[in-house]
Amino acid sequence: MRHGSISQTGTCNPLLIVGEGNTTAFAAAAATGYSSVALGPGGGVVSNLMTHAEQAPDLSRVDRLLAVRGLSEQLAAPLSPEDQTVQSMPDASPAKWHLAHTTWFFETFLLRPHATGYETFEPAYEYLFNSYYEAVGPRHPRAERGMITRPGVDEILAYRRHVTAAMVDLIGRTGDRHMPLIELGLHHEQQHQELLLMDIKHLLSLNPLEPAYRPAGRSRDGEGSPAGWLEFEGGLSSIGHEGNGFSFDNEGPRHRLWIDPFALATRLVTNAEYAAFIAEGGYRRPEFWLSAGWDCVKQRGWEAPLYWQKDGAGWSAFTLHGRRPLRGDEPVCHVSAYEAAAYAKWAGKRLPREGEWEVAAAAVKLEGNLMDGGLLHPAPAQGSGLAQMIGDVWEWTASPYVAYPGYREPPGAVGEYNGKFMANQMVLRGGSAVTPAGHVRRTYRNFFPPDARWMFGGIRLAEDLR
Repeated sequence: MRHGSISQTGTCNPLLIVGEGNTTAFAAAAATGYSSVALGPGGGVVSNLMTHAEQAPDLSRVDRLLAVRGLSEQLAAPLSPEDQTVQSMPDASPAKWHLAHTTWFFETFLLRPHATGYETFEPAYEYLFNSYYEAVGPRHPRAERGMITRPGVDEILAYRRHVTAAMVDLIGRTGDRHMPLIELGLHHEQQHQELLLMDIKHLLSLNPLEPAYRPAGRSRDGEGSPAGWLEFEGGLSSIGHEGNGFSFDNEGPRHRLWIDPFALATRLVTNAEYAAFIAEGGYRRPEFWLSAGWDCVKQRGWEAPLYWQKDGAGWSAFTLHGRRPLRGDEPVCHVSAYEAAAYAKWAGKRLPREGEWEVAAAAVKLEGNLMDGGLLHPAPAQGSGLAQMIGDVWEWTASPYVAYPGYREPPGAVGEYNGKFMANQMVLRGGSAVTPAGHVRRTYRNFFPPDARWMFGGIRLAEDLR
């Protein structure tokens, strides 16, 4: 098996030490030819990004490419090769598969068709690391990705170096010509950065030792904000992406929508509030549940959110920092759409519709507890007004994931990105504590099946004002 055309040895500049979230430093190092990057806590040498193009590339574009690519490797660096190989369930993927698949995307959709003279790293990877693109060809079964013990982590990193160097060269040679597709590839990789953390959390939770992904940093001080309500008069509104800047195809087209008057809770539902639902028999009372949700409760033995565990009179939860006592004012996390709807009914409220959520979020700053803050865990609400709309947890809505009026799938294989999943899924909004900051938008439509719990999903309540 080939290991790429870039040597891992030879003359190199001194190591650049990159702390948590320091992707700017990573980009600067890689763009200027640093051959290895050492991480801080739990780190190690990540990659050997020798990025000398024959023509001087546009460094702003190169910096973004290298920052996103470097962060993926930084997220995987605390993991052992064994951690990166195991698959915990069919819906999750091994960490090294995420690193390889995001590389496959650039090789398949950009380098092979558009980079003159590009040499495919390893033809077998076309089969191993295709996810669901039928137009590209056959692929390894999703549920068996954990069986891919070879290639190993070192080979995957060599694959990434090979493709990243070729992408830098492509940008230098072609300028803006392929930037829309490159931007799609970068946002695709940011999606997989969040998936990598979701999946490794699920995997580590199944280890009897319950190891931490990394030690906890400083937590937020102070108590969370009290619950309140904010009213919206409704009326004829417009939702969907306006077309300026990047968006996924499913975020448009922008269209008009009638919204009746409604109110939205000013913060997310907390662990303490959800524990009260459990204490009052929430998982034993079918009157709160949708029929399919009640089937899940009975068949899967649900008694609490994923990762919760009863410890004496209280609860603990497994986090990316290991198991710890549950903090009551933090947002409840890792609940399914069924659990979210059941809680809302028990509370005498409902879940927001996605149009309501987007209208309410229009005046909210695009900032919050996201991956870049380093907490990697939901935090208590702070301040007044609508809190936690961006970050902390993805908020389940009552809206099914369907096409907006006038939606058309893009032509070609990339048209399979979103459109073909518009069945049996529910929409979530707002981002989470493991969502990259540059990846979130008010119009972003995340979607998962209603029984899924391993993503960072939580609850905000709504009510009608008629």
